[in-house]
Amino acid sequence: VMGDPTEGALLVAAQQAGVTRTGLETALPRVAELPFDSERKRMTTVHELAANADLLPVSVRQLPGSDAPYVAFTKGAVDGMLAITNQVWNGSQTIPLDEAWRTRIDIANTEMAQKGMRVLGLALQQLNTPDETLEQDLIFIGLVGMIDPPRPEVKTAVATAKAAGIRPIMITGDHPLTARFIAHDLGISENGRVKTGQNLDQMTPDELTQAVNDVSIFARVSPEHKLRIVEALQNQGQIVAMTGDGVNDSPALRKADIGVAMGITGTDVSKEASEMVLLDDNFATIIAAVEEGRVIFDNIRRFVKFSIAGNLGKVLVMLATPLFGIAVALEPLQLLWLNLLTDGLLGLGMGVEQAEKGIMQRPPRQPQASLFNEGLGRHIIWVGMLIGLVGLAVAAVFYDPAHPKDQTWQTMLFTTLAFLQVGQALASRSNRESFFKLGWRSNPTLIWLILVVVTLQLLVIYLPALESFFHVDPLTLLELLVCIVAGSLAFWAIEIEKWWLRRNGR
Repeated sequence: VMGDPTEGALLVAAQQAGVTRTGLETALPRVAELPFDSERKRMTTVHELAANADLLPVSVRQLPGSDAPYVAFTKGAVDGMLAITNQVWNGSQTIPLDEAWRTRIDIANTEMAQKGMRVLGLALQQLNTPDETLEQDLIFIGLVGMIDPPRPEVKTAVATAKAAGIRPIMITGDHPLTARFIAHDLGISENGRVKTGQNLDQMTPDELTQAVNDVSIFARVSPEHKLRIVEALQNQGQIVAMTGDGVNDSPALRKADIGVAMGITGTDVSKEASEMVLLDDNFATIIAAVEEGRVIFDNIRRFVKFSIAGNLGKVLVMLATPLFGIAVALEPLQLLWLNLLTDGLLGLGMGVEQAEKGIMQRPPRQPQASLFNEGLGRHIIWVGMLIGLVGLAVAAVFYDPAHPKDQTWQTMLFTTLAFLQVGQALASRSNRESFFKLGWRSNPTLIWLILVVVTLQLLVIYLPALESFFHVDPLTLLELLVCIVAGSLAFWAIEIEKWWLRRNGR
């Protein structure tokens, strides 16, 4: 059954009792409707009774007023229904709704709500014309209880959210006892404190701001109350994500930092007011999106760290080599090759890195926090300087002033810089975990791209056509080994940094 879960449950229950929707629509054609309203918390439909009583379901024929030309059925919150009823159907006749019956209905409502049921009161009204005033002097028929069990994955998602520093808050129109039962079952609230819409009406803005600190369950609330709750949380500097599906939820969805509309049951208005739409109406999807967002942000920081540090090292080499009497350390084509090869291909591989261990145990990042916080700026500077200094050391050792046109030193510098960034990419896959613990298989894309980078670099220095194009000389095995060893220094230096961070619990 697609659509509202409550309506679907009623439809299935009727079907199991032998009452079909098609049969009801034939026997009781709808002629008017008073839609559900969050203030009234009920809805009413007006039906014309079939002239042929045999068409009516047996259960309807037994109800009082079945001889009237029209009948109105009302369903809604039990407390609100009792306020507009003055009679009760006891199964055989209509009797006055006295205090004893009200108490009996209240007790039944409470017992059902304590079991986590969503409880609706049902009543009818005899009408001579469909234009009569509705929802007054009704005949109370009974109660219907249903359980809308959370999806199995929601409980795990709530626990994951809380571990990630995200505080789930239940805001519902259900009975407070129903809300408390479900919230306790899902682990949303430890203290079980509940505030109702009536409580909120009596609170000042300051009192509500204080209350939202330790109350995670709000029941019998209206859309206006949802807006006030969002504002109270934002007044504390909280980042608020709000879910909703109705037209009346739009103000709260717009006010929230992130409005989340339901894709299946949500109205078009609520979707337009939101920044995100849940296609499966599943809370667990929100938490999965948070995790994916953290992974993406980590990968952005990882790429920025890798790219800026590598380019800082190359800039240092280009600026410092004149101090050794070398006019140009690298030619423009060689620099372009390094940027395309290292920043381009290796950056792509780092962009698909898997989630780090414990990514959903971290506290949320502050919105005003810099991209370069948590030591990222320092890391970029020292790694960039290391790359530059290693490159300068290779150039200084192998440059021969007696043979300034010899390109061997330049080829070694060119190759060393490429290997330095390969080592940097391997070690930068995680901020804390060692590469040897991550292994090769967790990001095969990066490993394949590293093989491509190394192969292309070797082709440049050993393929005659590319040698002349890039103005490089082929290296001896010893010279190539020097480049590999020098290039690995970035890898080992970053691994030592991560070991130090793990040892000091950072």
